[in-house]
Amino acid sequence: MADALKTHVSTEGQVMLPKAVRDRRDWTTGTELVVEETPEGVLLKKAPAFAPTAQGAAFGMLKYTGKPKTIEEMDAALLEAVAEDFKRSVDPDR
Repeated sequence: MADALKTHVSTEGQVMLPKAVRDRRDWTTGTELVVEETPEGVLLKKAPAFAPTAQGAAFGMLKYTGKPKTIEEMDAALLEAVAEDFKRSVDPDR
């Protein structure tokens, strides 16, 4: 392990993280961190951008009332969308 870095807890309970650690983690001012207690000490992790969601909670969010699409129909629609996107990237005036 590299040389241990030290810091102090302020009277307000704040801990200053060394700049080298913040730079390596790309933790800039305002970065939200999750504090997790472990048997070895305290673990700091960058907070996820979105709250965890159970897989079942997302199903049915986009209601579709028509006949279910086949895999082939979905593949064809995807290829059509990619082709159209490519055409727009080559000719932005489309």
